[in-house]
Amino acid sequence: MKKTTIMIVDDHTLIRETWSLLLGRHEHLEVIAEVGNGEKAVEIARDKRPNIVLLDINMIPLNGFEVLKLLRKQSPGSKVIAVSMHSQPAYAKKMLRMGARGYVTKNSTRQEMLDAIARVLEGDIYICQEVKNILSEQMLGEEDHVNGVNQLSEREIEVINYIRDGLSSKEIADRLAISIKTIEVHRHNILKKLKVKNTASLIHFINSSGL
Repeated sequence: MKKTTIMIVDDHTLIRETWSLLLGRHEHLEVIAEVGNGEKAVEIARDKRPNIVLLDINMIPLNGFEVLKLLRKQSPGSKVIAVSMHSQPAYAKKMLRMGARGYVTKNSTRQEMLDAIARVLEGDIYICQEVKNILSEQMLGEEDHVNGVNQLSEREIEVINYIRDGLSSKEIADRLAISIKTIEVHRHNILKKLKVKNTASLIHFINSSGL
C-alpha cells in the first residue's frame, strides 16, 4: 500500500519533531520533511510534492497565509492543513478561502489530526472540534443579539447612535436634555439587552451589525 507523504512546516523544532514522531508511528503515513522556514518549505514542496502539508500560521519572515499562497502555485496537488494556536473562526475561514483543506489548532489531539488527514485525503474539508464549538457559540450569540435589538426602545437606539459617534454620557445627556444618571441607566439596559459586557463590546457589535 502506497504511503501518504507528509511535510511538517513549523518554526518550533519541538513541535515538528513531536508531530513527526507521532505520525511516523502509523505505517500508512510517511513524514518526508520537517521544515522551520516558509521559503524552504515551498522549495521542498515543489521538488517532493507531498500529499499533505501541515502548515503553521504563525511563522516569520513568511507567515502561513503567505506560504499557503506560494504552495498553491508551486505544488497544487499538495493538500494543506493549517495548524494554528488560534481558535478564532476568522483564521480558519481565511485559510480555507485561500485554499487550505483543513484547520486544526495546537490543542487538537493526535486522533483529531489523523482524522483531519484522512478526511482531507478523501476530498473533504476538515475543521477541528474546538473551532466548530466556537462557531456554534457565535451563532447562538448572534440569535441573542437579534432578539436583544428587537427589545431596544427608541430612546435606547438614540443613545446607541450617540455612542457610535463617540459621545460621552455627559454629551449625550446634553443632547437629549436629560440627566447623566438617566443616560447611565440606558447604557446599562442596552448592554443587558444586547448581552455584551462593556462599551467596547457594544461598539464592536454596532459596527459589525450596522445598527
